[in-house]
Amino acid sequence: MMMTILYKVHNNLYVNLTNKCPCACTFCLRQTRDHMEDSGVLWLDHDPSFEEVVEEFKKFDLNQYEEVVFCGFGEPTEALDVLLATAKFIKAEYNKPIRINTNGLGNLINGRDIAPLFEGLIDTISISLNTPDASEYHRLVRSKFGEKSFDAMLSFAGECKKYVPKVVLSTVATTISHDEEAQCQKICDQLGVTYRIRPWED
Repeated sequence: MMMTILYKVHNNLYVNLTNKCPCACTFCLRQTRDHMEDSGVLWLDHDPSFEEVVEEFKKFDLNQYEEVVFCGFGEPTEALDVLLATAKFIKAEYNKPIRINTNGLGNLINGRDIAPLFEGLIDTISISLNTPDASEYHRLVRSKFGEKSFDAMLSFAGECKKYVPKVVLSTVATTISHDEEAQCQKICDQLGVTYRIRPWED
């Protein structure tokens, strides 16, 4: 079976490492589709090994892409070892900026503080904040880690700031009120990270 490990979104190359995720977000795109734009099917029959990922990279001209983004139909930090090995490979071979799009629960997933591992490898971490309210976050995200997830996500953002040049917390435009967006901005200011309102994608 042909698996989609790498796919293009805008001017970036996305890396689909796993379909595992500790969340069952009410808004997750993978509930209603199996692909993104012209990506091909993003459901994997197994988590690819580092060797399989490298073989896929050899099929692409990295000069065409501005950034490599770890983001697919799963949470990238569920495949942490392959993610880190791939990031090292990308930096050594192509010297491209690297971003991770994450739910911010990587420390809970891996049972330890993983932020120091990103130093010198990851240029941007983009974390889904979704809402400024912990109980609403839990209702939306439905994390298997339960009530502690919201605080763990914010703590992870703060830790990443020590090792990653750009840390972004994001919400999606039109999904929360302007007042809630102001609360999100305040949270980001307190953490010293960037707040971004992403456009809605259906």
